[in-house]
Amino acid sequence: MDNKIHQALARASIRILRPLVRILLRNGVAYGTFSDITKKIYTDVAFDEFTLDGKKQTVSRVAILTGLTRKEVKRLHEMDSPESAGEEKHYNRAIRVISGWINDPLYCSKDHVPLPLSIDGEKTSFTNLVKSYSGDVPVQAILNELIAANSVKQQNDMVYLIRHAYVPTGDSVENINIMGTDVEELIATIDHNLTHQGHELRFQRKVSNHSISAETLKSFKQMSAREAQIFLERLDAWLTEHEIQDNTTDEKPVKVCLGIYYYEDSSSE
Repeated sequence: MDNKIHQALARASIRILRPLVRILLRNGVAYGTFSDITKKIYTDVAFDEFTLDGKKQTVSRVAILTGLTRKEVKRLHEMDSPESAGEEKHYNRAIRVISGWINDPLYCSKDHVPLPLSIDGEKTSFTNLVKSYSGDVPVQAILNELIAANSVKQQNDMVYLIRHAYVPTGDSVENINIMGTDVEELIATIDHNLTHQGHELRFQRKVSNHSISAETLKSFKQMSAREAQIFLERLDAWLTEHEIQDNTTDEKPVKVCLGIYYYEDSSSE
């Protein structure tokens, strides 16, 4: 592949992944889990969409395409879905600390009730817990993270586990599902336009301006929301009117959508 294409893809990947990684980190998804999901997707796409004409896709060819080992390709291909890859959890360090706290007999009762822990000093201290289950991450950093997530509370030199979960500033499941659907559709449209020409291209446009004042921005935000809502409602009415009504028809229904989004960036770049 042309080196300029590689460079452009690297820059595009960084821009796409940065907001996604921000969401993943905010919801406690560690790199290992995301890595497993990504490898699963690479494997599935290679099997489903990169076959040679007239030939069945093979593990060896997918290994060549993806850079994964044949053993890894076979394991991933036999998984039911990308979600299965996520179930082989590589818990992030804060989660591992909580897991140790409620499962290790040094730090909990026989009924898995977490014990109050002194910050340091004793064998069953919070410091030793963190060192045992969080590797080389500073104790204070883990403590601050767990306090911010409302998982623990600190009183003087004692730390108490108050919630058996680590969910830092979690986002709603509904909004995350919307993210998955809408971003997929936008990138799929861009992918389509990269591989088609002329009348086969799909509509993909936006307006932008880098020199808008704060007062103008406020007005545009209100006006664009109003006009976009009117436009979308008109499209929705048209689509409803043209839905396939007769269930006995042989015509296959097709999904179609058109999305509008608002974005602003106050950075100096």
